[in-house]
Amino acid sequence: MHCPFCSFEGPPRMLHAHLGEQHADAVRFEEKGGRSFYALSCPICGDGYEREIKPRGRDPGFVDEFSAQIRLVAFDMLVNHLLGEHETIFSGDTPGPPSELPPDEETEPEQPAPLGEAPVPAWLAEARRAKQENGK
Repeated sequence: MHCPFCSFEGPPRMLHAHLGEQHADAVRFEEKGGRSFYALSCPICGDGYEREIKPRGRDPGFVDEFSAQIRLVAFDMLVNHLLGEHETIFSGDTPGPPSELPPDEETEPEQPAPLGEAPVPAWLAEARRAKQENGK
């Protein structure tokens, strides 16, 4: 897969790690009405993803302490979006980095996704299922 921000290319797991290390600034942290949110927009199509950060007890230091992990969750959603929505562009089937692709048609950017419960990443669903099966 090609990185949507630079010329990096690698399998999804390596891309995920690369995004967290090299493009951490792509994830935005925002405060709204006393609540914390993280947001990320697809650099290809502009689709937005925004979710509330739900720290236990609304700990004011939670975002600072866990910002790297929160960014990785956001990048997990971006990699899944790239695989689902832009697979032919980022699968490695096209030559060169995304900057060499023809420009997209001019369209209005889509609004960020509505707030609500975030989909559970596959690794978390698997861990929860294993925990239930083991009776712990």
